[in-house]
Amino acid sequence: MANDDDPVLDDPVGRSLAGRHAHLARRLGRAATYLTDVATFCSVSTAPDAKDWADLAELLGPGAFADMFGCPALPPSSWEPVFTLEGRQMIWSGGTRPDRPGSGSDTGVVELGADSVPEMLELVARTEPGPFWSRTHELGTYLGVRVDGTLVAMAGERLRPPGWTEVSAVCTAPDARGQGHAARLVGALAARIVARGERPFLHVAEANTGATALYERLGFRTRRQVTFRGFRTP
Repeated sequence: MANDDDPVLDDPVGRSLAGRHAHLARRLGRAATYLTDVATFCSVSTAPDAKDWADLAELLGPGAFADMFGCPALPPSSWEPVFTLEGRQMIWSGGTRPDRPGSGSDTGVVELGADSVPEMLELVARTEPGPFWSRTHELGTYLGVRVDGTLVAMAGERLRPPGWTEVSAVCTAPDARGQGHAARLVGALAARIVARGERPFLHVAEANTGATALYERLGFRTRRQVTFRGFRTP
């Protein structure tokens, strides 16, 4: 199982696009991004030069949004800053082993597929857990909880660098909070990830202290601080 200092976690977008998400990637030179409606995350070399930034600008097109995720390198000054968000990367510590799939912790949890996209997008619009588009569910497995047929909570797999799978899009409808749905979904996903010999990890905004506390209770710990940045190409 991957170790805590695994360098692939320092470039999870690039390593995902070059590996298990290669079929969902668009590339030009050393620049890469996801297909439209899958994700907006972009990647350049870990030590990008002017050509790498030019290739990414050409790949995205003029005036396009470039979500650089946790890339520490800054683009040329001609790129317009859109947002900066402080956050942290957390990894499952192994101290609390997730329950096995089907052991009871995933009772009431259902797998969400392409036919669930409209209600997934509606839940995302209500809860704003982060970027989620019409094809984001193609990144990995997404699980949900329904009450009286209505989707009230979900979580899924996003970035997938070698040996790791990111848990993301964790959200619960306002009128369904406080019932343990998020913990059950994250636990069910973590169990599936561990069962296939990988380790779960995730990212959380620094200001979201409630989510951080939940993840710590579920066995995650902070690996490093991350600054998320977005830009608009010239």
